[in-house]
Amino acid sequence: MIEVKNLVKDYGGHLAVDHLSFTIEDGQIYGFLGPNGAGKSTTMNIMTGYIGATEGDVLINGHNILEEPEEAKRCIGYLPELPPLYVDMTVKEQLFFAAELKKIPKGEREQAVLKVMELAKLSDVKGRLIRNLSKGYRQRVGLAQAVLGFPPVIVLDEPTVGLDPKQIIEIRDTIRELGKNHTVILSSHILSEVSAVCDHILIIDRGRLIASDTPENLERQMAGASGMELLVKGAKEEIIDILDSIPQISEVMVKESGEEGIEKVSFHLSGAEKEDGEDIREKIFFAFADKRLPILSMQSQKASLEEVFLELTSEAEEETAGAVPETGSDPVSQEEHEEGEKAE
Repeated sequence: MIEVKNLVKDYGGHLAVDHLSFTIEDGQIYGFLGPNGAGKSTTMNIMTGYIGATEGDVLINGHNILEEPEEAKRCIGYLPELPPLYVDMTVKEQLFFAAELKKIPKGEREQAVLKVMELAKLSDVKGRLIRNLSKGYRQRVGLAQAVLGFPPVIVLDEPTVGLDPKQIIEIRDTIRELGKNHTVILSSHILSEVSAVCDHILIIDRGRLIASDTPENLERQMAGASGMELLVKGAKEEIIDILDSIPQISEVMVKESGEEGIEKVSFHLSGAEKEDGEDIREKIFFAFADKRLPILSMQSQKASLEEVFLELTSEAEEETAGAVPETGSDPVSQEEHEEGEKAE
């Protein structure tokens, strides 16, 4: 559905996007993840034709965004971080205006507007001026505007920023609903949001792609990050001896659980959790059973997406630590400048 090839955006010597390439497949929800200033908004602005690239190409459903902008943009619905709204219009007027701009046939506009208002839960405020709406409702108007006409690709830049928890849940539910029939690209630096709704995650840092995979596979990639936590009734020394006899176990920590005679044990699992068809949990269970020490609870611990994100971005930072700093604006300042221009 989308091909990004060797994309570069150079702001006077600073590379906000650094030779970025990736492919977006049809019918999935993609999370575009990265720290503030990583180049997420710049990349999205280029993908949607809002700004031009210094180098590289973006193909939307086979159409080059620079060479065939009208055909490419017809395939995209875009919600920027700051929704472009006319505050002196009512919600319904804004959406009818957007429908006209999107060249939705006149006889179909009423039905199209009603449909997106229902989707974004705006029917109750359709007659209110946008200037009198809360931030959450303005975000919903922006989302309805992006979805209007139901283009095959929906691009959402920080769609839940500044919303309260109830509004965030509602927007996430809407995104999941859209994902059933559309390709959705969701930009965020909130990891829980991305892992909650996305089928695939792209992580960028300093304008470069550093990871591309499903949330589950990214968590599995953390070497030595999986572990277990046990509650065991027995003496600390015996517990340590038993765990030391199992080769896959390392970094054993034993501390008091708060209950007399019961120890809280945590450790890392190195290598595969299954060896020769035997589940490591079975091996642990039988090792303690042989010594007649009861395990009261056993809980697996996986690397969280936050840990994966920090690990990957730290590695990327270390790789560039020895590089000579380039002149020009820093990424955050540059993107803030872009947001200022958009607001104007």
